[in-house]
Amino acid sequence: MARPALPAWSRTVRARITLLTSALLVLATAVILLAVYLVLSWTIDAEPLDPVTVKKYWRSADGEYHYKPGAEFQAADIADLQRAVNYNTLERLRTFSFLALAVMFLLSLVIGWFVAGRTLRPVGRITATAREINATDLTRRIGAQGPHDELRGLADTIDAMLGRLDDAFRAERDFVEDVSHELRNPVAVIRANVEAVLADESSTPEQRQEATAVVTRATDRMSRLLEDLLATARRRSGAFEDVDVDLAAVAADALDEHRVLAAGRSLHLRERLATGPTAYGEPGMLNRAVGNLLSNAIRLAPTGSTVTTAAGSQAGWAWIAVRDEGPGIPEDEQERVFDRFVRGTNGSNGTDGSNGNGHHVGTGLGLPIARQVVESHGGRLVVFSEVGVGSTFVIWLPDRAVARQNNGRESGPPSNDPFGSRAG
Repeated sequence: MARPALPAWSRTVRARITLLTSALLVLATAVILLAVYLVLSWTIDAEPLDPVTVKKYWRSADGEYHYKPGAEFQAADIADLQRAVNYNTLERLRTFSFLALAVMFLLSLVIGWFVAGRTLRPVGRITATAREINATDLTRRIGAQGPHDELRGLADTIDAMLGRLDDAFRAERDFVEDVSHELRNPVAVIRANVEAVLADESSTPEQRQEATAVVTRATDRMSRLLEDLLATARRRSGAFEDVDVDLAAVAADALDEHRVLAAGRSLHLRERLATGPTAYGEPGMLNRAVGNLLSNAIRLAPTGSTVTTAAGSQAGWAWIAVRDEGPGIPEDEQERVFDRFVRGTNGSNGTDGSNGNGHHVGTGLGLPIARQVVESHGGRLVVFSEVGVGSTFVIWLPDRAVARQNNGRESGPPSNDPFGSRAG
């Protein structure tokens, strides 16, 4: 047979706290009363009264004693009377103790229910607010008042978590909108060229060739954008296993991957890779971060100029730096270049995603992804730039080699350009 369902109030935390509080109070009261009773029973002499029956006699004239029927009484000495009084007192104490326990139990239930309700009132507000929150509206806050106790701390912690979730959801929505906007342009370019030229049988071979080149650039742009999105998603998923990484080897691999691209623009790739600096991370993602910096430098560097890649260690921080001789970045734009889909004023977008020199200006995700990768490894990505001279992007990471030698490191990476002066 199924058990009868308990009332809803009996399954609440308030009911459990009330019962627990009541049980503890009654138990404490019972222990105190029992201790008092035992102490009294051990320290005083108490036993029931056992009186002696005394009969009355009268003496006749001849000197004989005669029993007077019905004339008798109970008698006891003073000590027996005292023990009897003590015994009766203990009996009454025991009886009143049981009554006091029953009254205490009822009072503790009432008091416990009231106190538990007052104590759990902030939890009720937290629950009510949580019910009103959904994934599309995270602006609600609990806003707990009162003393800074544990429940206030819990409410404030939940408010802070909601704030972080709200920022994260807003960033994701903005990200999706930005991606949609970035994909809309190359899709429109492809569609326009297909409908206007490639699908037109009367178009000339030169027109078809030009349209094909535009479509190819647009699809390349979409491909790079999707690769950057995939890299971001994979890093966020935590699907990689971190190991000790030789930063000089990472930089050398990235250089090898970009030599053909640099040669196509007649650029000279120079290496200054010091062996030894080691970071703890995922080699593939660090390689992609360095590759994004190199791709950015190669894209913007003037034809025939030099792109320098270096690696080293300073103040307990390992670094990889990429320097170009490009147009540079104005000081007021140096932080904005790390925002998604933001490009500097050193090149304007054409309809096919290329700058005025015919070179692709990128997806706007390279530098943000590089910074995200570096920061997820406990490091920092900074830029040093001068308009008309060039830019240097530096990846700072905690140097594992220094940590193993117990030499310690500064709390933050150095603020200087590890390349030093431009003459170097």
